[in-house]
Amino acid sequence: MLTKSQKTNIISDVKNLLKGSKILLFTDFTGISVEESKFLRRLVNDLGAKYKVIKKKLMRVAFENSQISFNPERFESQLGTIFSPKDISEVAGPVYKFFSEIEKKRFSARGGSAFGGKILGAYDLEKGEFLEGDFVKKIGQLPSREIILGQLAGVLSAPLKMFMYVLDQKMKQMVEK
Repeated sequence: MLTKSQKTNIISDVKNLLKGSKILLFTDFTGISVEESKFLRRLVNDLGAKYKVIKKKLMRVAFENSQISFNPERFESQLGTIFSPKDISEVAGPVYKFFSEIEKKRFSARGGSAFGGKILGAYDLEKGEFLEGDFVKKIGQLPSREIILGQLAGVLSAPLKMFMYVLDQKMKQMVEK
């Protein structure tokens, strides 16, 4: 049981984390081992974010004190929260890959038994809106920004390359005549 001063410290820590965050990503960490949890923390820290497991009631109080109209008690499962100063697209991908890799390992090792850990959703602090878990997973499945820009550059340059090829062939025909 936490003392009142410990609870107050946790609430102030959450409020400080909220000040530097753009997005909150909520995860269910049911069935995740301690080692996997440590790996997730390192992964999230490398992204410049923080992963915290905080009681939902304390989180709700911190949200109310920060004028955030979201109740984390709506989730029935155990709640881990990622506080990120970056966009959802930069955080959702690595977290999605983390959970999908664990699920693949568990599925093959146990012959198809269910795994509880997953992305529950996200809350955009700038827009003040909740993003459903399925939507966040879809964002996590998208390729990185660099890959998308490379694909776009390829699509845009393909017609130009074909045009240059046609001009080259026409020039060769004129030289042969």
